[in-house]
Amino acid sequence: MRAFLVDRYGSRAGLRAGEVPDPEPGAHDVLVRIRAASVNPLDRMILDGKMRTVLPYRVPFILGNDLAGTVVAVGTAVTRFRVGDDVYARPDKNRIGTFAELIAVHQDDLAIKPAALSMEEAASLPLVALTSWQVLVERARVQPGQKVLVHGGSGGLGTIAIQLAKELGAQVATTTSTGNVDVVKSLGADVVVDYKTQAFETVLHDYDLVLDSLGGETLTKSLDVLKPGGKLISVAGPPDAEFGRELGANPVIRLAMSALSFPTRRRARRRGVTYSFLFMKAGGDQLRELTALIDAGKIRPVVDTVFPFASTPQALEHVAAGHAKAGKVVVRMT
Repeated sequence: MRAFLVDRYGSRAGLRAGEVPDPEPGAHDVLVRIRAASVNPLDRMILDGKMRTVLPYRVPFILGNDLAGTVVAVGTAVTRFRVGDDVYARPDKNRIGTFAELIAVHQDDLAIKPAALSMEEAASLPLVALTSWQVLVERARVQPGQKVLVHGGSGGLGTIAIQLAKELGAQVATTTSTGNVDVVKSLGADVVVDYKTQAFETVLHDYDLVLDSLGGETLTKSLDVLKPGGKLISVAGPPDAEFGRELGANPVIRLAMSALSFPTRRRARRRGVTYSFLFMKAGGDQLRELTALIDAGKIRPVVDTVFPFASTPQALEHVAAGHAKAGKVVVRMT
């Protein structure tokens, strides 16, 4: 099959198109012919070698973390899917490889594609939708009437998190650029801060939760908008020891992660709030919960640009360079 492989870390030239053997599905695996895959900032971070400490993939490996496609074979122990099903997924972190014609995915990580969505729309969702669910529902347990700040509201994660937070009954604020104010309002944002003209930390106060996807100064300043007992959950900030435990990392790595996040956690404690890092997990059951919301019209995907499969490197550059106006960049198989 055709695939895009990482031959070496730290260079765009490390990604190449090539022919590799078709995957062999195990007893609990579903073999999917990929129809579309979406591009995430995580893909570029992996390619650049920034995730090697926590995701030590051995080169060469196939890149890609989101897919939509059609089942072409099932393992002997598979009970949830059959040949011909249209499905979507974020494969487990140890089994990535969606920039390819085929992939074997454990049945527990897969879900039936929302009926109303195209393959391209469905492929844009799994990673960001699961991240949104795991922050807002699983960890923060957002309740009606709470105030939630979603940074980067026009990004792939932000566009979904705004909609899910609204569905949970929250009052939602978001940050975005001038050109995307109307976009995030159309997704349900109650308060929009144009970061080109306003400093969010001077405008917003007494929030229950901040979902940070930007890190750096944005993360630090986000502590100032929380009320006592509030939570800052980041997918871009320094990892913490809990993340190390989830990874099964050795004590040295866990200690290093704890040290990286110590200044942020200390400042959070002084303000009477909490900080935690989240790296999303694959999960078919959660995807099925999200599918019900999508089919009910509560959440809709936002797709920025669709590239042909042969232009996968250009799609990665489009995202890395910040050219995506709103939502996700998708690669379509031909």
